[in-house]
Amino acid sequence: MAVSSAVLVLRALGVGDLLTAVPALRALRAAYPGERLVLAAPEQLRDLVGLIDAVDELLPTPGLGELAWPGPPPRLAVNLHGSGPESIHDLLDTDPAELLTHRHPDFPDVPGLDWRDDVHEVDRWCRLVEYHHVEADRSALHLPVPPGPSPAPDAVVVHPGAAFPARRWPPERFATVVRDLAARGHRVVLTGSAAERDLAASIAEAAGLGEDAVLAGRTGLAELAALVAGAALVVCGDTGVGHLATAFGTPSVLLFGPTPPRLWGPPPSAQQHGDIRGSAPGRGLRHPEPPPKHIVLWAGNVGDPHGTEPDGGLLLLGEERVLAATRSALEMRVAHG
Repeated sequence: MAVSSAVLVLRALGVGDLLTAVPALRALRAAYPGERLVLAAPEQLRDLVGLIDAVDELLPTPGLGELAWPGPPPRLAVNLHGSGPESIHDLLDTDPAELLTHRHPDFPDVPGLDWRDDVHEVDRWCRLVEYHHVEADRSALHLPVPPGPSPAPDAVVVHPGAAFPARRWPPERFATVVRDLAARGHRVVLTGSAAERDLAASIAEAAGLGEDAVLAGRTGLAELAALVAGAALVVCGDTGVGHLATAFGTPSVLLFGPTPPRLWGPPPSAQQHGDIRGSAPGRGLRHPEPPPKHIVLWAGNVGDPHGTEPDGGLLLLGEERVLAATRSALEMRVAHG
């Protein structure tokens, strides 16, 4: 059977997962300039995928076991989804001329890079393409501003939800932060999915804001991206919205726990660290030029990111700590433009 000229990349996950793979996608684009680069990812990410200059086509793929490659076998299939075995199996089913993946014991005849748990998610996928002798730039995370207007230009965006309870800072603490921001004259909007609308509405009510401040469930991904790109500040946990702030260069205050920011946070050069344990070497507050845009708060505790209760380390982040970080971020924005 003839082989197509396509490079097929599997990354059938969420917003943050997509954005951490952008440097690897750009590396593949540069390495295969004449090939059609097809990204197998969920349809709901289409508007965001359209901003990635490395991708020619989105192949709607809701998740593992649902990859439906329509044409001749791709010349190269790239597993940016995980370590397998399901993702490896899905790509092998496309009968690619070559497969680039991490190694898995279920497929002893398939060569690959050894999986490591101790590397940043951006670095993980850059290391994989480098294993294929493709040069990657780990800083190539930025995306262009979305074409549509922001639903709330120059607002402070507070995103209280997260995929799992372990990563959700308590709503009453978010309400304190929102109340303080509004009292200092900032327009504050709360974002989230339709399922998180009640959460956002309860925080807005507790903070004394009207229903017009609640955008949760009222924005698609394109509008959310435009909102974050045009925001004065983003305040959220370890979520896809935080990765949007990194992609658009929007200042952010990020509440990490139970996953350390060294694995999923913004690039180190773009971070100020607010490690509440103190100033351990390499973790103190840094002020390079230009100043970092993202203030990362983390208690130093590592736990289960899929837990059903708020992580104990996340709960160590008190309201005053977050309030101080928001004030610092907004003051820096004014000072440095």
